[in-house]
Amino acid sequence: MRAETLRAGRGALAYGCVRWASAIATAERLEDAVDAAAESIIDELGAASPDVVFVFLTDHYAPWFGRLGASVRRVFPSALLFGCTAGGAIGGGAEVEHEPALSMTVATLPGVEVKPFRLGADPATWRRAIPVSPGDDPAFLVLPCPLSSPVEELLSWMDDRWPGAVKTGGLASGGMTARGPAGNTLFLGDERIPSGTVGLALTGDITVDTVVAQGCRPIGSPLFVTRAERNVAFELDGEPAIRTLERLHASLPPADRALFRHSLFMGVVMRDQETYRRGDFLIRNLLGIDPQTGAIAVAAPLSTGMVVQFHLRDSVTSAQDLSEMLSQYDQVTPSGALLFSCVGRGRLMYGRANHDSDVFRQAIGSVPLGGFFCNGEIGPVQRRTYLHGYTSAFALFRRRAGSA
Repeated sequence: MRAETLRAGRGALAYGCVRWASAIATAERLEDAVDAAAESIIDELGAASPDVVFVFLTDHYAPWFGRLGASVRRVFPSALLFGCTAGGAIGGGAEVEHEPALSMTVATLPGVEVKPFRLGADPATWRRAIPVSPGDDPAFLVLPCPLSSPVEELLSWMDDRWPGAVKTGGLASGGMTARGPAGNTLFLGDERIPSGTVGLALTGDITVDTVVAQGCRPIGSPLFVTRAERNVAFELDGEPAIRTLERLHASLPPADRALFRHSLFMGVVMRDQETYRRGDFLIRNLLGIDPQTGAIAVAAPLSTGMVVQFHLRDSVTSAQDLSEMLSQYDQVTPSGALLFSCVGRGRLMYGRANHDSDVFRQAIGSVPLGGFFCNGEIGPVQRRTYLHGYTSAFALFRRRAGSA
């Protein structure tokens, strides 16, 4: 295999018998890419046999999607394949966008039970499809197709059924190249699935921590919603919402006024307290303003008494937010991690490759990191799970406290 088919490094860590490794390959043919990534991973793992193989790949490999399961099984015969199509792939410390890329991240997980599941669009079938009881203390990874899965309804249902469980993942982002199919493809074991959601429930000797960087900073002061209906705020702090927005605009420096036009969002506080910081807000788009009524429509349900604050997003703010959120991670070094990052980040936001992966490495260390650029990112804000945009959501995997 030509050395140039493998790009941007490798990584593996071992804690006891737990081992993770990640690589990325850019060969033009699927089987060549699988072989290149697997060769790098095998060099790192030695004789260890992975239990799970996470694969995220671009539409450039669409002619060979049907061979992915067999190709992975050939190199890792005892591992479960889990993955989807991606607008860009992340692996081995590198982020590859707008060209052929296959990310492969593997995990050897002794003491962990990995339960795969597949969900359709009908909520009535979900309970039977996930073989996990609330008492099993699971963590979930989910990869929905945004064209065929009611994602927000699914996340709300999962929160209600498993209220203490971590749920994270990303929306498949196929259909982003002229060479591939218009939709998405999900991979679970030997199955190639065109719709719905695939997921993993992890139980046993594993803890999944999350870091969700929404990439915004607050402006102005927190405001009480004093009159609202569904997702429309009519009054903030007792006056028409649009008047509050106009006054805020007038108080900003010129650079922030320029961002105001296209990068303004509303943050909704997710817990009651006297002061608020990053991570306490769920960031949502503004959908519209009605000059006649003074109302502001937001992509989130609003209610009287709720606290909100306007936010701005730009590349500098996004970088600072990511660094701050990762620096707050105070657990033992994880054995492996996955990154679910918005297709609107990467080169488009920062003007260079590998930004979020580099920040992760600086903050957390040389931990094997895989993932992909998503059409929406899944992660918690406080105690509920949400679908995000322009976000980087990290899943960090470590053994349970007290494990040898």
